[in-house]
Amino acid sequence: MYSRARHIAIPLAGLLATGLAAGTVGGTAANATPPSDVVSKNAATPAEQAVQFWTPDRIKRAADYDTNLDARSNGVKGVNSTPDGPPGSVPPIGEEKTKTVKSKQVNLPNTVGRVFFTLPGSNPANPASWRYCSASSVQGKYRNLVATSAHCVYDTKKDTFYDNWIFIPSYWDGNNVWEGKAPYGIYAAKTFNAHDDFVVKEDYDYDYAFVNVYNGIKVKWEKVNDKWQWTRKNVGRLGDNVGGQGFTWNRSTKANVFSFGYPAGEHPDGDKPFTGRTMKWCYGKTAPMPAAPKYNLQEHIGLKCAFTAGASGGPLLFSYKNSTRTGYLIGVNSVAWDTDGNDRYDHISSPYFNTDTYNVYKAAANRWTGNMP
Repeated sequence: MYSRARHIAIPLAGLLATGLAAGTVGGTAANATPPSDVVSKNAATPAEQAVQFWTPDRIKRAADYDTNLDARSNGVKGVNSTPDGPPGSVPPIGEEKTKTVKSKQVNLPNTVGRVFFTLPGSNPANPASWRYCSASSVQGKYRNLVATSAHCVYDTKKDTFYDNWIFIPSYWDGNNVWEGKAPYGIYAAKTFNAHDDFVVKEDYDYDYAFVNVYNGIKVKWEKVNDKWQWTRKNVGRLGDNVGGQGFTWNRSTKANVFSFGYPAGEHPDGDKPFTGRTMKWCYGKTAPMPAAPKYNLQEHIGLKCAFTAGASGGPLLFSYKNSTRTGYLIGVNSVAWDTDGNDRYDHISSPYFNTDTYNVYKAAANRWTGNMP
């Protein structure tokens, strides 16, 4: 028997956790040089150009980013990831001071949304280059930080970061996103932050990224003579508008988590149960996943979940509370798995978050952005 892993490239009521060590974002000046294993690069596309690019028509037609990569293992279990230092955490922002209320429903987090981008080196007018992933706002010193998968910011084939990258938190209904469907505004990328082992070695044990975004704007689109025209209004910082998830690392590989995202792609058998228009969620207990040598993947944790392409980059949240819609980011959706060979995805996995992950996070969490130029 073998487990087959397929890369989800685009996008694929909490238990109270004990022992969360309180942490802070600090130790790095806002524009200090990051550690040598952290790759930080400013977006090539000017922010206003990126926002203008995503007209209602293009938003509607953006495809879930599925590279159709397929990895097979011979049943060998992955490395049982262990902490490489003491556990730590940074608390969420934007929490409401209310008691936790038990509910049969899951209150979806405002922090989660979709990111849109175009493939580098391609004709941006060609719809084949219009793609999307999932992502979430997380805690940061300047409340300007988005967490997602590294393959949702960096093209390993072109060895460069994507173009026209924007984040829309609480995205809903791709048919009419500009009429109340982007209630908290649109946030364009300023700086991408990823680990050198993903950028250079294409190692999916490091498939995570943190993006500093400019302050958001609300856009009103209007078609005049068959051409889109827009007006914009500044709405301030991402974290002030939607809050931000906490961040935690060096935790047990067996943790109860929620996974959120916007799946849209097909299962291997061709069935397409999701549309990508609305946020979906899974809940389960993580465990170490098998190795997937094609991705240099040995240290992923995963849970039972039928997410398809489109959910990539969405958060795995530990200690998620319905009352505040916040928890602690303990992973990001990275790879979809068909573990029983029936051509249906049944697991989703994330890189194990350790001190390397924290170093990338810390470098990003201390970067200032401000208003769009």
